[in-house]
Amino acid sequence: MTKVCIIGDVGHFSHAVRAAAESDSLCISAVSDGVERAGCEKAFKAVSECNPSAKRYADYIEMLDAEKPDIAVVNPYCAYNARVSIECMRRGINVFSEKPAAVTLAELDALREAHRASGVAFSTMMAIRYTPHFAAAKRAVEAGAVGEIRLMNAQKSYRLGKRGGMYLDRRLYGGTIPWVGSHAIDWLYWISGKKFSEVYARHSSMANRGHNDLEVSAICGFEMEDEICATVSIDFLRPASAPSHDDDRLRVVGSSGVLEVRGGRVYLINENGEQTLENAEPVNIFGEFVKAVEGKPCDAVSAEDSFYVTEACLRARESADTGKSVKF
Repeated sequence: MTKVCIIGDVGHFSHAVRAAAESDSLCISAVSDGVERAGCEKAFKAVSECNPSAKRYADYIEMLDAEKPDIAVVNPYCAYNARVSIECMRRGINVFSEKPAAVTLAELDALREAHRASGVAFSTMMAIRYTPHFAAAKRAVEAGAVGEIRLMNAQKSYRLGKRGGMYLDRRLYGGTIPWVGSHAIDWLYWISGKKFSEVYARHSSMANRGHNDLEVSAICGFEMEDEICATVSIDFLRPASAPSHDDDRLRVVGSSGVLEVRGGRVYLINENGEQTLENAEPVNIFGEFVKAVEGKPCDAVSAEDSFYVTEACLRARESADTGKSVKF
């Protein structure tokens, strides 16, 4: 039996809860509050429904030392992801972390070093990789559907609603580029298989409807290997009347075709004409991470990918903060 503990409930702990509900070999034994007023009420309620004997702790260190889990699901306020993950790694506990994995480059360096020294598995919650439409897009590009990639455009658009907690204080959530934009930046890297060379970014908190520090619009322009040009558009300005909370899009322009992901489907035009591609089967990201912990073949987001995408996000945020382009 693989024992799991959850720290905080700011992020997407539900990946682990769903996996545990569908598996006889996973047990979420306990949940703890996060750091600095980050509670765990939602997570504890969800876990208790599938494991009534689950415990609740006020202090995550106490929980780790008492429960000695195999895996820690880390989702306090974003500013504490790295600190909490390092505490887990020092105890030999595998870490499934909310993104961004760190909110400063110094923290990211410390996290990388802790991971190297620990020998445990580490992954971030880049779950959109596993949705049927994005998985289908990846499969098509790998099969050569668009030829050589030359240009990529990614979009993350969310409803704002009324948000509290970490969203009101950038010190706690790290900025909209690392928090929301991380998914789109990950698509560029994951779909193309190419690294970043330079980024020029901008962000703004104007029109954020009283949400203090929250940046509600941002754009990033990346130069990638092989002279691939790539952009990311991020906003919290999707109207409340929109039919869905989010509007995720990706456009991949290649030497022999164009692929677009929008509305949960994948559209391709190339020498074979226009077609709508068949979506892939859905996959639970936490289930893949458990396979990685167990040493089984899997498609988990690697520690290396997690750290690299985090670095790209932080360099993009640096560019937006300073108004200068940043090289990798």
